[in-house]
Amino acid sequence: MSAFDTVLMVDWSGGNDRGPTPKKDAIWIGGSDMAPLYQRNRHHAETWLRARIDRALQQGERVLLGFDFPFGYPKGFAQALTKTSDPFAVWDWLERRIEDLPEGNNRWEIAAELNRLFPGVGPFWGNGGKTDWADLPRKGRDRTSDTLPERRSVELAAPRAFPVWQLAGAGSVGSQVLMGLPVLARLRRDFGAAISVWPFQPPDGQVVLAEIWPSILNDLVHAHMHPGAIRDAVQVDLIAAAFAGVSADALAEMLSHADDEEGWILGLGHEDLLIEALTKPKPPVLANDCFALPPGVDWTPVAEAMARLRTAIAPVVAPVATPLDVAAGRILAADVVATRANPPAANAAVDGYGFAQTSDAAEITLPLVAGRAAAGQAFDGAVPAGHAVRILTGAALPQGVDTVVLEEDCAVTPLAVSFRGPIKRGSNTRAAGEDFAIGHTVLPRGAVLRSPDIALAAAAGAGTVTAFAPLRVGVLSTGDELVEATAQDRGVVDANRPMLSALVARWGYTLVDLGIAPDDPDAVRAALDRGADTADVILTSGGASAGDEDHISALLRTEGHLTAWRIALKPGRPLAMAMWRGTPVFGLPGNPVAAFVCTLLFARPALSVLAGGAWLEPLRLELPAAFAKRKKAGRSEYPRARQTADGRAEVFTSEGSGRISGLSWANGLLELGPEAREIRQGDLVTFLPFAGFGL
Repeated sequence: MSAFDTVLMVDWSGGNDRGPTPKKDAIWIGGSDMAPLYQRNRHHAETWLRARIDRALQQGERVLLGFDFPFGYPKGFAQALTKTSDPFAVWDWLERRIEDLPEGNNRWEIAAELNRLFPGVGPFWGNGGKTDWADLPRKGRDRTSDTLPERRSVELAAPRAFPVWQLAGAGSVGSQVLMGLPVLARLRRDFGAAISVWPFQPPDGQVVLAEIWPSILNDLVHAHMHPGAIRDAVQVDLIAAAFAGVSADALAEMLSHADDEEGWILGLGHEDLLIEALTKPKPPVLANDCFALPPGVDWTPVAEAMARLRTAIAPVVAPVATPLDVAAGRILAADVVATRANPPAANAAVDGYGFAQTSDAAEITLPLVAGRAAAGQAFDGAVPAGHAVRILTGAALPQGVDTVVLEEDCAVTPLAVSFRGPIKRGSNTRAAGEDFAIGHTVLPRGAVLRSPDIALAAAAGAGTVTAFAPLRVGVLSTGDELVEATAQDRGVVDANRPMLSALVARWGYTLVDLGIAPDDPDAVRAALDRGADTADVILTSGGASAGDEDHISALLRTEGHLTAWRIALKPGRPLAMAMWRGTPVFGLPGNPVAAFVCTLLFARPALSVLAGGAWLEPLRLELPAAFAKRKKAGRSEYPRARQTADGRAEVFTSEGSGRISGLSWANGLLELGPEAREIRQGDLVTFLPFAGFGL
């Protein structure tokens, strides 16, 4: 079967409305494309799931949707209840009888009704309600019925899993089943054949429902708990990432299990694969022919080369759960969705006095109540009408307060406060959630996390984000003539590798220095092998053309998968795009200026995409020329240039690709298109500042 586009995992709850603030033992939804999302009750959760399924169907998306409660009862229950062994008949029976509102439900009554259908007292137990039901014991030892098995087959295989008959108590799942199966019955009925339910049906629907048990990742969940974290949120986040990370073949094997009545826990017996998917994520692999050019293509215009490269590449690093304190500079692999509102409650925007605005008088005097409200120190009680309370910036508005007057505008005694009116209701207050509400996407996938983004994610309740692993970039120089800058002999100093290494570090990637390889196929092969083992992408300089000593292109052509892109570009005509043992290779020209220009124009946006980010366009400014030039038609040209103090663009005195001094002199490049052009002083030209390349 094909892999799923999205994995969603739901931690269900049998409890009532939990309020707007995220809490443990509530409903949490984790996803491979989102941060854990809190749902205050089952009605909210069902509404969200319906909208998400509808979106998937509209977009042709395949979704694996897991719920952490059993989908069936021990063998014999369905037959005794519905006169058929079909588990869906049980779902429908419950859906017709369960009444569920945020303020309460009838699950204890229905459990008692079910018990009356069986001899003795049982099989359900664990009455957690206030009302005593004669047919629903509070303790399991009070049951006398033994006509049904205590556990399903899957619970015998997972001894720590609780039996479905227990309705209350730590770890119990019985209430979740009673309150969850009616929801699944409605989803199945309303979405029809688009939904298939595993293991009762083959997993070939566009949306596949499956039973999960987050405790199979218990050790990893424990290890990833941090102060303030909610266990249920961590569980759904990790188990969604685990199922999203296993291979399609492994997931198909897990889904090959079939059962026609009791159900089964997805992933049970395959815990090692789920743990490996989380601890050793496998990055995507580009196709070997991803850089191939169409037949007959010879000289490729710059714009066409950019477009082809952009469509050929995709991220080659895996998404991993990343604690926020080490996430700076990382690229988000999933949206960050707020699990708490900001501000969480209405609060004061200034230091002053809070009251309920009811008067339009020109002067207002209000008696002061004892105490004060401060940030983190809520006022104890309500402020009576016609009274005021001392309140400080950031303090939650006490009950009875909707307006704050600035302290500088007040005359105050120990007993009263006076100020000039009228004061607009709501003045100097911040509304709850006015920055963002629970469920709001505060940061999108692909965002590069800066310090303000870290603050935003933290305020949204994200102690951990799903970010791409750092891109490892190997840098290799080739040539017998090259020596290190510290060498004492008379060889050519390798300037490209230090230059490219500095660019890699500046852009926030992890540098893998592959050194200098001589003009020897075995040495070049060994260097490329090291790069494939330790890096996600390799930048080479030199040997990318077709000369006798151009071993990079020769080796990539014979033992790898190479496309020699001859780009209509000055400087930097030869650019080798290749795959070596599944690792993309950018073969840059050997001349330093050409290598630099090709890196900025082609490698920089490509590295961003390979790292999980967006394709990066350079910043373009239109400046008057401080020079005159006649350009021929054919190639796009990128001469070294700088912006002068008076806002004009001047060019370096030489266009030679070996003049490294011109790179240091410049603070940008000009972009001259392929058409012929005569440029006169004062004509507008396109200037690409180095700052726009992140330099």
